[in-house]
Amino acid sequence: MSAPLPTRIIVAEDEANLRLVLQKELERAGYLVRIAPDGEAALKLLEETNVDVMLCDINMPRMDGMELLRRVHQRPNPPEVIMLTGHATVETAIEAMKLGAYDYLSKPYHITELDALVKQAAEKRRLRVDNQRLRAQIARQSELPNIIFESDAMRESMRLVERVAPSDASVLITGESGTGKELIAQAIHRLSQRRDGSFIDLNCAAFTESLLESELFGHEAGAFSGAKARKLGLFELADNGTLFLDEVTELPAPLQSKLLRAIETRSFYRVGAVRKVQVNVRIIAATNRDISQAVGDGTFRADLLYRINGFQINLAPLRERPDDIEPLTRYLLKQLGGPHPPDINPDALAALRAYAWPGNVRQLRNCLERAVLLANDGRITPAELAPEILQPAGVSLSGTASASAPSTTEAGGVPPLREVERQQILAALEQTNWHRGKTAELLGISPSTLYRRLRDYNLTRRH
Repeated sequence: MSAPLPTRIIVAEDEANLRLVLQKELERAGYLVRIAPDGEAALKLLEETNVDVMLCDINMPRMDGMELLRRVHQRPNPPEVIMLTGHATVETAIEAMKLGAYDYLSKPYHITELDALVKQAAEKRRLRVDNQRLRAQIARQSELPNIIFESDAMRESMRLVERVAPSDASVLITGESGTGKELIAQAIHRLSQRRDGSFIDLNCAAFTESLLESELFGHEAGAFSGAKARKLGLFELADNGTLFLDEVTELPAPLQSKLLRAIETRSFYRVGAVRKVQVNVRIIAATNRDISQAVGDGTFRADLLYRINGFQINLAPLRERPDDIEPLTRYLLKQLGGPHPPDINPDALAALRAYAWPGNVRQLRNCLERAVLLANDGRITPAELAPEILQPAGVSLSGTASASAPSTTEAGGVPPLREVERQQILAALEQTNWHRGKTAELLGISPSTLYRRLRDYNLTRRH
């Protein structure tokens, strides 16, 4: 189990000797302490890292304690502020409490007195943050579907999830598109010690390189054209939580290097920044590609693989776990059919079990969504299923033939598998008027998988 994180403190004090004494004594008491000689420097430190408690002198140059207090409380999720004051400014300190300060101490004070007050302030902030996270967690969990399975393959995968979740090990989830890798990542987070923190997900194939860096690490105002204000990146938003990098093998090479550095040092620079941001983030990554092949052909860094692959979970495709098809079907029908979901007759269920499902659970959901719309008298028969489900032989877009497809090319008969796949993609492109998003949905695969197939078969324009 992960040890509790120590309380993080900023000491804003213009008197150098007192500032250093406070830092030394508070660090001795087990706190993480950063110091600042004035209010402006304290604000800069607050921008670089999350802080639980700020100790703030009232009389400081450049920006005094009262103005600093106002600025701090304009930030989302601010730290608790304890004002440090001389005897002559007690009235000002009381006024500061009306502005949101947690408490104040008059100089001189004992370090034990300060320690007790810091503990109380940190606990108050922790309860406030926990309350916010609990509300967000309940909202997230109410929207998350269950992981439905009966097969031994998925039972083994869930056993691995339960084993690795309580640790802080990075996890790599592999498997074909549509097998439920994101659901597994969410399960790991929800069973972990970080479950009260944020679960942030990023599809690495969904952005251009420049936008992806900004999404991942954030940027400063003026970092590039159109950057009018500072933006926090997903890495920063996932502090003390989990960052899920889906399709991680699609990361461009320059970003792979920056991600590796961020994971190793637990710090990074926002785009256009000169100060590092410190974070504590658990990484879960996923890919539908052969990760060893990606390393072998030089498109993915081996050292980054070692960092994200602390523990690997492979999800079997749906065609290898037919025992899951019936419970998944009934669960999805309840989701798609509203208060009165249709029933499915045995012949239709048998057809679903016999199909190879190249798009896995995502394709099964699409098929059932169509069947629900076409069902008559609240019953799904084979007539409501997609035509390809009823064909005696099928081809998987993952590169494998269905169980009923012939494995060899017969004279004058079955064309090569790649040509069958190419023709299947072409037919889907024509059916959707070459709309790639709709084509991927129709085929039951992810857009990134479709783009790779288009490259492989040189189908980047109409033929």
